Amino acid sequence: MQRSEPGAGRAGYEGDVAVTPPERPRARLQSRRARLWLAMGGGIMALLCLGGVGAVFLLYNDATEIKRTAPDAVVDNFLAAFLVNKDEKETALYRCESGGDFAQLEQFRDDTVQREQQFSVGISVTWSSLEVNTGGKTGTVGADLKRTISGQAGRDSSSWEFVVVDEDGWRVCGARQI
Repeated sequence: MQRSEPGAGRAGYEGDVAVTPPERPRARLQSRRARLWLAMGGGIMALLCLGGVGAVFLLYNDATEIKRTAPDAVVDNFLAAFLVNKDEKETALYRCESGGDFAQLEQFRDDTVQREQQFSVGISVTWSSLEVNTGGKTGTVGADLKRTISGQAGRDSSSWEFVVVDEDGWRVCGARQI
């Protein structure tokens, strides 16, 4: 018969001394220091992302801002919106708030559209010789408007005067053929 020792046969015991299993190493994120560094890194990344979004917004805003600092640039943009793009919303960005007198210019545009339809041709409108004459918050910009039949030699030219007013940036308030 074999002699049995106290605790023999039970797991974890060797003789009278309890044997504890070896300590498991702590998981990587269970230490306080690791959690602190992770939280700080996440906070810094969030701040950098917010700063990047803000910078992109400012750059986009500067790039797309309507610049009305020079009367000739405003007339140039107005003519592009009115005669080339034929976009009333875009044109309104350059018109003075009171509306202005554009009857002759509207007649010029309508005549161009009617000729395109009547003769089944494309007519391009260009302008040149923007001459600025300002005094204080009002002024005029002179321009030569040219209509050219696409692919052909037909062309006509006329001189125009655009009235501009400085209303928190220059705006076009009227157009007349001279």
